[in-house]
Amino acid sequence: MLFNSIDFAIFFPIVFVLYWLVAKNLTLRNALILGSSYFFYGWWDVKFLLLIILSSFVDFIVGKSIGKQTNRKKNLLFASLFVNLGLLFYFKYTNFLIQSFVDSFTFFGGKIEVSTLNIILPVGISFYTFQTLSYTIDIYRNKLKPTKNWLAFFSFVAFFPQLVAGPIERASHLLPQFYKTYKFNYNQVKSGLLLVAFGLFKKMIIADRAAILVNQVYNNSTDYNGVETIIATILFAFQIYCDFSGYSDIAIGISRTLGFDLMKNFDSPYFSKSITEFWRRWHISLSTWFRDYVYIPLGGSKKGKNRTYVNLFIVFIVSGLWHGAAITFLIWGVIHGFIIVLEKATKNLRVNIYSKLGLIKNSISYKILFSLITFTIVSFAWIFFRANNFKDAMHIVNGLFENNYIILFTSNLYKLGLIRSELIILAISIISLLIFEILNRRNNIQVILNRQPMFFRWITYLLIVFVLIIFGIYGDNDTSQFIYFQF
Repeated sequence: MLFNSIDFAIFFPIVFVLYWLVAKNLTLRNALILGSSYFFYGWWDVKFLLLIILSSFVDFIVGKSIGKQTNRKKNLLFASLFVNLGLLFYFKYTNFLIQSFVDSFTFFGGKIEVSTLNIILPVGISFYTFQTLSYTIDIYRNKLKPTKNWLAFFSFVAFFPQLVAGPIERASHLLPQFYKTYKFNYNQVKSGLLLVAFGLFKKMIIADRAAILVNQVYNNSTDYNGVETIIATILFAFQIYCDFSGYSDIAIGISRTLGFDLMKNFDSPYFSKSITEFWRRWHISLSTWFRDYVYIPLGGSKKGKNRTYVNLFIVFIVSGLWHGAAITFLIWGVIHGFIIVLEKATKNLRVNIYSKLGLIKNSISYKILFSLITFTIVSFAWIFFRANNFKDAMHIVNGLFENNYIILFTSNLYKLGLIRSELIILAISIISLLIFEILNRRNNIQVILNRQPMFFRWITYLLIVFVLIIFGIYGDNDTSQFIYFQF
């Protein structure tokens, strides 16, 4: 069930009303959340519900057992890792390994006939697997006490607003919220709905519109080059940001209307002045998960510079493979890992160079220059993330340098999938988003809006609804699906 679908537009108001009718009864409330979450997820494929239930059951039992044991804690943790990562590995990486095995034989001149398996990747398995693992790992580390409330725990794992694409919540933050009852708060509900509307604006007006042009170019990569691929690549950068951060905004907003608080997942990442800063602002729940459960256990930065660089590189290789079982995702991770290691290794040298060039840190010129450099690097890496395969990615990379800038001044520009009016709407929307993010970092726009007269506020609300209805993209499964559902 998609947030931007008629199905969800019917589903959520019903859940919302029922939720607040039983909100004072903790057991009924959590039972409603769990049932609604299973219905929400089962809307795609009921049989995959068994995987969520299995993961929840295993980690609930393992968590309780770790809390009681002193000698077998490692074995119990291993059991949780084996079940959860085993399921993830089977569904996500089995065919990748089979194909890699076949390709390696072909590379060395051999020939082998092995067919890949007909495996369907369950929606959101990477997200809820990491979320439930945080529970058992934190109990093992004595950072969290195991819960005895199975209903609260199962609801935590399956919580429908963030079930299939995050934010990846820690048990220490979200699970305790299932032990509390909440009172209806009009301002909190209004704030949540505004955030939902903002997320829908990002998704339906920017991401889904940009997807039309991006799909046209990237799905027919041999037919385009030069400025055509540059435009498509830049628009994909905004597509994936608005698609994914839009989902996060909707998830956080829906949760807020129910009284729950989810962590912030994006913080204007395209204003970052380095790749290191970019990863502090992009998919924050995943980057902090890798920091706490991969980077630090590997030794973090406590075992010397060289080991730190290796640990960072490993994290980004794992991050690339987490996103997808393909060589293109691995290359995407390697690019980010290499640049982050390079930034860390040359930090002092770069400070001296900037000083000699007269670049004052945090000056307007410094921010603009390095934000553009960072955006360029990130956008280049996105080519491998978006391309259908390695061959297409290399064709697009080679095509970037073709000189066909004349297209900018001809009608051929409007043959990339979007007509003139659609391109104008897209450009205005992206510029509006960037301006909003700049202003919102200085002053909270919602707080300012709440200070305005009631008439002005309601005109603003109606205008938002009008814009979504008139300019939103509807009914195309190729664009309406959220990108991160495939992970």
